[in-house]
Amino acid sequence: MYTGASNFVEGVDWVFKLIFGIGFFFLFLITGMMIYFAIRYNRKRHPKAEQIKDNIALEIAWITIPTIIVILMFYYGYAAFQPMIWVPRDSMQVKVTGRMWQWSFEYPGGRQANELVLPINQPVKLNLHSVDVIHGFSIPDFRVKEDVVPGKDNYMWFKPQRLGDYEIFCTAYCGVRHSYMGSKVRVVTQKDFTHWLAALPLASAEPEGLTILKKNACIGCHSMDGSKLVSVSFKGLFGKTETVITNGKQRKVMVDDTYIIASVYEPDKDIVFGYQKGIMKSYKGLIKEDEMKKIIDYLKTLK
Repeated sequence: MYTGASNFVEGVDWVFKLIFGIGFFFLFLITGMMIYFAIRYNRKRHPKAEQIKDNIALEIAWITIPTIIVILMFYYGYAAFQPMIWVPRDSMQVKVTGRMWQWSFEYPGGRQANELVLPINQPVKLNLHSVDVIHGFSIPDFRVKEDVVPGKDNYMWFKPQRLGDYEIFCTAYCGVRHSYMGSKVRVVTQKDFTHWLAALPLASAEPEGLTILKKNACIGCHSMDGSKLVSVSFKGLFGKTETVITNGKQRKVMVDDTYIIASVYEPDKDIVFGYQKGIMKSYKGLIKEDEMKKIIDYLKTLK
């Protein structure tokens, strides 16, 4: 017997097949009728137009039948959707954070990972959050998808039913590296999951400066490995001499504490040559002075 990757596969697939079948049927029916009428009532056979009188039975039929079909599709669609709302009380809770351009997962106890590892046959509730723009969290093999909206708490739940690896996609265009915003769901046995979770680092184990950068979605536009994204890479940035445009004039500046603080609070004041103005918003009031110090201390370590 076939077992879907999640408990929602069977219901969603059945509704899809129903709607697809109805659409397929009417595609051929209407196309066939168009061809029949084009041949049956062409101008050669009927050179003189005739007035067609009302047909009450036909009018009732083409109103009633589509109405019944639409209500039928709505009923079965809602029946498949409704179980996705009601989360079982014994569900394991995982916090999912979307940021340009990656997903991160926080498990009970404050342990974090960049992939979603789940025990088989355990209901899971994913609490969805975004720190920057609208994302869409989708696991096609599980037949689940929800929007991840800044400032709005959202969720989804499901029960993994088959061991294996499955793709996670972002279904809302979220910037230049949207296509890179993918991850994996790995469904394992309960024993393997327990061992994996125990080996995960705590969220607090990473440098505080990095945590602040992630929280404010800075690493979505600034890479950590020297590659070019929307703006300059953080790797080797501190202490570097940059060419910037200030009030329309080109000059060279040293990347030090003062420059970094000014770049965060007044991002359009000094634009690094080769990059665009107006992309970064001001973080004045969002990132506090003590947090700025932690960011700078972390940037100094990225040689």
